[in-house]
Amino acid sequence: MARAFLIIEALELENQRKRETLHISRLRSLRDRHRIEKKEHKIVRRVERSPLDLSETQFIAHYRVSKKIFKHLCSELTPLLPKKFRRTKVSIESKVLAALSFYATGSYQKPVGMTFLQEISQPSISKAVRDVTLALNDINILRKYIHFPRTQQERKLIVDRFFNKFGFPGVLGCIDTTHVALVQPNEYEEWFFNSKHYHSRNVQIICDSQLNILSVDASFGGSTSDAEIWENGPIITHLRHLHRTAEFVWLLGDSAYPDQPYLLTPIANAEVGSAEEHYNGIHSKATNTVVQCISVLKARWRCLLAHRVLHYDHDFVAKIINACCVLHNIANQHQLPVPEMPAADSNADLLRQIHEEKEFVDEQEQLEKGRRQKSIIAHRLWTSRQNICTDKR
Repeated sequence: MARAFLIIEALELENQRKRETLHISRLRSLRDRHRIEKKEHKIVRRVERSPLDLSETQFIAHYRVSKKIFKHLCSELTPLLPKKFRRTKVSIESKVLAALSFYATGSYQKPVGMTFLQEISQPSISKAVRDVTLALNDINILRKYIHFPRTQQERKLIVDRFFNKFGFPGVLGCIDTTHVALVQPNEYEEWFFNSKHYHSRNVQIICDSQLNILSVDASFGGSTSDAEIWENGPIITHLRHLHRTAEFVWLLGDSAYPDQPYLLTPIANAEVGSAEEHYNGIHSKATNTVVQCISVLKARWRCLLAHRVLHYDHDFVAKIINACCVLHNIANQHQLPVPEMPAADSNADLLRQIHEEKEFVDEQEQLEKGRRQKSIIAHRLWTSRQNICTDKR
């Protein structure tokens, strides 16, 4: 009897285990089905909310480029971006959109991933910004989109456009610098700490009359003066060579630069009604081109605003600056609208910029040549003005 009871009890336990196993199996099946449905719903939602479903105006407002340019960028950068090895990795299109959103807003990591129509995790945003920035710094991309005129024909085109617009002869470009803030670096801190007591890169920009960036040098720290960046860059060597071969062209810059025959600055202490004052007026209008260029650059790509500190190491900050300059030229050449800069942002950036006054004692011969060149141009402009006035009479 006892043996029969034990057998019955064992059978009941076995049946109970089977029921529990079946129940667990059903729960797991429901859980897996829920995961699949959730994933499918998320994929459908992403497809339904694709950024490309935005109107052209909305897309440009969010990403600063048109849909056509965006597609071309994706195609051009694909060979330069890391290849996908897992199905779950972020697509090329999502990477480029995430990077464009970061450049455009200056927002960091998670805020960019949560902007309108984007659902990308914070680590994915960080990697996307890094990957796209490095791709835009590929030497072939930089040479294609940021191009200082190397042939006489290219130089003549730029010189003619400046003359037709401002009446100033021989202008190959306008030069100025702007500070882009970064977090305190772990090395060479004193090189990046500027006179307004924050860390930055002092970025030299040269542009043409159409606001295209011809040259960008983001390799110097914020403690470096405008003149020092100019003297240690490659463009000065190129212009010296042109002058030695009797091709007399020059850049226009403000009073932070030295007087040189290939870099013309304002004439100090010009008398009212004089040829020198007339020269200064035309020089100021023409030189304002680079001020406007930098303003447009930062209006589009607000991560560069000096009060929006870039939280990357100083080397990568230089690459972000280069990337934004590439994108600036692409947008500018396609004549895309410039977003309006809020007055608060514009004023905050202006307050953090450094306005230098020239203090040059070396290379006296070059200084004298520069002053003579300015005097020649001033009197040429003055004579031209007088001839125009005579013709009108």
